[in-house]
Amino acid sequence: MSENETATLSPASEEEVREALMDVVDPELGIDVVNLGLIYGLHIDESNVATVDMTLTSAACPLTDVIEDQARSATEGIVSELRINWVWMPPWGPDK
Repeated sequence: MSENETATLSPASEEEVREALMDVVDPELGIDVVNLGLIYGLHIDESNVATVDMTLTSAACPLTDVIEDQARSATEGIVSELRINWVWMPPWGPDK
């Protein structure tokens, strides 16, 4: 994204980013990452950069890159940049 495009983006809300992330589907389970409980935290700074604390159903998940690509595509045009902070504690479980 160019500097001009970044400058024209209005600041995103956490709700907008969470809604966009509902388009990111775990390829193995077919459920979006929000409803699966994989999003542990979300922060949007004054530069409209979103940092998402996210986990996966397994630390050995071979599809991490697919989920990252989906998340960046889903939030394009909403935030100037998406950063994913992979976290493993607490471990994800189906009760999340």
